[in-house]
Amino acid sequence: MKKLTLALLTVAITATGAFAGSGKTFKEVVTVVTDDCAFRANELQVDAFASALFYNSGRPGWGGGLGINYFLTEYIGIGLEQGIDGRESSGGSSSYAEWTTIGNIFLRYPICSLNLAPYGLVGGGAGYAANKSGHGFGHVGGGLEYRVTDNIGLFSDARYAYSSEEPKTAVIGRAGVRFAF
Repeated sequence: MKKLTLALLTVAITATGAFAGSGKTFKEVVTVVTDDCAFRANELQVDAFASALFYNSGRPGWGGGLGINYFLTEYIGIGLEQGIDGRESSGGSSSYAEWTTIGNIFLRYPICSLNLAPYGLVGGGAGYAANKSGHGFGHVGGGLEYRVTDNIGLFSDARYAYSSEEPKTAVIGRAGVRFAF
Protein backbone atom coordinates (compact mmCIF):
# COMPACT_ATOMS: atom_id res chain seq x y z
CA MET A 1 0.00 0.00 0.00
CA LYS A 2 2.86 2.29 0.77
CA LYS A 3 4.30 1.69 -2.67
CA LEU A 4 0.95 2.54 -4.35
CA THR A 5 0.51 5.72 -2.32
CA LEU A 6 4.07 6.77 -3.02
CA ALA A 7 3.60 6.08 -6.75
CA LEU A 8 0.32 8.08 -6.89
CA LEU A 9 1.90 10.94 -5.00
CA THR A 10 4.85 10.98 -7.41
CA VAL A 11 2.50 10.99 -10.44
CA ALA A 12 0.41 13.80 -8.90
CA ILE A 13 3.46 15.97 -8.20
CA THR A 14 4.83 15.37 -11.70
CA ALA A 15 1.47 16.12 -13.34
CA THR A 16 1.07 19.33 -11.34
CA GLY A 17 4.41 20.58 -12.60
CA ALA A 18 3.52 19.68 -16.18
CA PHE A 19 0.22 21.60 -16.10
CA ALA A 20 1.54 24.60 -14.17
CA GLY A 21 2.41 26.66 -17.26
CA SER A 22 -0.66 25.80 -19.35
CA GLY A 23 -2.92 28.44 -17.77
CA LYS A 24 -0.40 31.25 -18.05
CA THR A 25 -0.75 33.83 -20.84
CA PHE A 26 2.08 35.90 -22.24
CA LYS A 27 1.28 39.52 -23.04
CA GLU A 28 2.65 40.76 -26.30
CA VAL A 29 4.05 44.29 -26.25
CA VAL A 30 2.87 46.27 -29.27
CA THR A 31 4.66 49.49 -30.14
CA VAL A 32 2.28 52.06 -31.59
CA VAL A 33 3.90 54.34 -34.15
CA THR A 34 2.08 57.61 -34.59
CA ASP A 35 2.80 59.87 -37.53
CA ASP A 36 2.46 63.34 -36.07
CA CYS A 37 4.02 65.07 -39.06
CA ALA A 38 1.81 67.57 -40.88
CA PHE A 39 3.93 67.24 -44.06
CA ARG A 40 3.01 64.07 -45.91
CA ALA A 41 3.85 62.14 -49.04
CA ASN A 42 1.20 62.16 -51.81
CA GLU A 43 0.04 65.57 -50.63
CA LEU A 44 -1.89 67.91 -52.93
CA GLN A 45 -1.59 71.62 -52.10
CA VAL A 46 -3.40 74.73 -53.32
CA ASP A 47 -1.70 78.12 -52.83
CA ALA A 48 -2.99 81.69 -52.86
CA PHE A 49 -0.23 84.31 -52.67
CA ALA A 50 0.74 87.96 -52.97
CA SER A 51 3.95 88.76 -54.81
CA ALA A 52 6.46 91.58 -55.15
CA LEU A 53 8.97 91.80 -58.01
CA PHE A 54 12.10 93.91 -57.76
CA TYR A 55 13.76 94.26 -61.16
CA ASN A 56 17.34 95.21 -61.98
CA SER A 57 15.95 98.29 -63.74
CA GLY A 58 12.75 100.27 -63.33
CA ARG A 59 10.04 100.26 -60.75
CA PRO A 60 8.94 97.20 -58.79
CA GLY A 61 5.90 95.12 -59.71
CA TRP A 62 3.12 94.01 -57.39
CA GLY A 63 0.55 91.26 -57.79
CA GLY A 64 -0.50 87.77 -56.77
CA GLY A 65 -1.64 84.43 -58.01
CA LEU A 66 -2.68 80.84 -57.45
CA GLY A 67 -0.67 77.64 -57.48
CA ILE A 68 -1.09 73.90 -57.22
CA ASN A 69 1.62 71.55 -55.91
CA TYR A 70 1.90 67.80 -55.50
CA PHE A 71 4.46 66.17 -53.20
CA LEU A 72 5.44 62.73 -54.47
CA THR A 73 7.29 62.00 -51.24
CA GLU A 74 7.60 63.86 -47.98
CA TYR A 75 10.61 65.66 -49.46
CA ILE A 76 10.12 66.08 -53.25
CA GLY A 77 7.31 67.91 -55.02
CA ILE A 78 6.30 69.52 -58.30
CA GLY A 79 4.16 72.59 -58.82
CA LEU A 80 2.47 74.90 -61.30
CA GLU A 81 1.46 78.49 -60.61
CA GLN A 82 -0.28 81.31 -62.44
CA GLY A 83 0.32 84.90 -61.42
CA ILE A 84 -0.37 88.43 -62.54
CA ASP A 85 1.82 91.41 -61.69
CA GLY A 86 1.40 95.08 -62.52
CA ARG A 87 4.42 97.22 -63.30
CA GLU A 88 5.27 100.71 -64.44
CA SER A 89 7.75 100.96 -67.31
CA SER A 90 11.25 102.15 -66.49
CA GLY A 91 10.56 105.66 -67.81
CA GLY A 92 7.33 105.90 -65.80
CA SER A 93 5.38 106.77 -68.95
CA SER A 94 3.21 103.66 -69.08
CA SER A 95 2.24 100.69 -66.99
CA TYR A 96 1.25 97.16 -67.90
CA ALA A 97 0.23 93.86 -66.38
CA GLU A 98 2.16 90.67 -67.03
CA TRP A 99 0.75 87.15 -66.71
CA THR A 100 3.21 84.48 -65.66
CA THR A 101 2.96 80.71 -65.87
CA ILE A 102 5.64 78.92 -63.84
CA GLY A 103 6.60 75.30 -63.18
CA ASN A 104 8.63 74.35 -60.08
CA ILE A 105 10.45 71.44 -58.47
CA PHE A 106 10.50 71.58 -54.66
CA LEU A 107 12.90 69.99 -52.17
CA ARG A 108 11.70 70.39 -48.59
CA TYR A 109 12.94 69.20 -45.22
CA PRO A 110 10.07 68.92 -42.71
CA ILE A 111 10.83 69.60 -39.05
CA CYS A 112 7.76 67.83 -37.71
CA SER A 113 8.18 68.80 -34.05
CA LEU A 114 7.95 72.50 -35.00
CA ASN A 115 5.46 72.18 -37.92
CA LEU A 116 8.06 73.92 -40.12
CA ALA A 117 9.39 72.97 -43.53
CA PRO A 118 12.22 74.92 -45.13
CA TYR A 119 12.31 74.31 -48.87
CA GLY A 120 14.32 75.06 -51.96
CA LEU A 121 12.91 75.37 -55.45
CA VAL A 122 14.02 75.62 -59.03
CA GLY A 123 11.83 76.29 -62.02
CA GLY A 124 10.98 78.39 -64.98
CA GLY A 125 8.17 79.67 -67.09
CA ALA A 126 6.96 82.39 -69.37
CA GLY A 127 5.61 85.90 -68.97
CA TYR A 128 3.07 87.55 -71.25
CA ALA A 129 1.97 91.18 -71.42
CA ALA A 130 -0.70 92.70 -73.66
CA ASN A 131 1.57 95.39 -75.10
CA LYS A 132 4.81 93.35 -75.10
CA SER A 133 5.98 90.04 -76.50
CA GLY A 134 6.22 86.99 -74.28
CA HIS A 135 9.52 85.89 -72.80
CA GLY A 136 10.88 82.87 -70.98
CA PHE A 137 12.75 82.90 -67.68
CA GLY A 138 14.18 80.64 -65.02
CA HIS A 139 14.45 81.02 -61.27
CA VAL A 140 15.97 79.51 -58.16
CA GLY A 141 15.02 80.21 -54.55
CA GLY A 142 13.95 79.04 -51.15
CA GLY A 143 11.31 79.53 -48.52
CA LEU A 144 9.69 78.44 -45.29
CA GLU A 145 6.27 76.98 -44.57
CA TYR A 146 4.58 76.83 -41.17
CA ARG A 147 1.57 74.53 -40.71
CA VAL A 148 -1.07 76.10 -38.50
CA THR A 149 -3.07 72.86 -38.72
CA ASP A 150 -2.44 69.61 -40.60
CA ASN A 151 -4.15 71.10 -43.66
CA ILE A 152 -3.52 74.86 -43.51
CA GLY A 153 -0.10 76.48 -43.78
CA LEU A 154 1.46 79.91 -44.15
CA PHE A 155 4.44 80.30 -46.45
CA SER A 156 6.94 82.85 -47.66
CA ASP A 157 9.67 82.48 -50.26
CA ALA A 158 12.14 84.45 -52.34
CA ARG A 159 13.48 83.73 -55.82
CA TYR A 160 16.15 85.04 -58.10
CA ALA A 161 14.77 85.15 -61.66
CA TYR A 162 16.86 85.48 -64.80
CA SER A 163 15.89 86.02 -68.43
CA SER A 164 17.42 86.79 -71.80
CA GLU A 165 14.91 89.64 -72.22
CA GLU A 166 14.81 92.98 -70.41
CA PRO A 167 14.59 93.14 -67.47
CA LYS A 168 17.23 90.44 -67.30
CA THR A 169 17.10 89.76 -63.55
CA ALA A 170 14.65 90.20 -60.72
CA VAL A 171 14.12 89.19 -57.12
CA ILE A 172 10.63 87.84 -56.48
CA GLY A 173 9.12 87.63 -53.01
CA ARG A 174 5.90 85.74 -52.27
CA ALA A 175 3.80 85.24 -49.16
CA GLY A 176 0.53 83.39 -48.85
CA VAL A 177 -1.65 80.64 -47.49
CA ARG A 178 -1.44 76.97 -48.47
CA PHE A 179 -4.19 74.36 -48.22
CA ALA A 180 -2.98 70.73 -48.12
CA PHE A 181 -5.11 67.68 -48.90
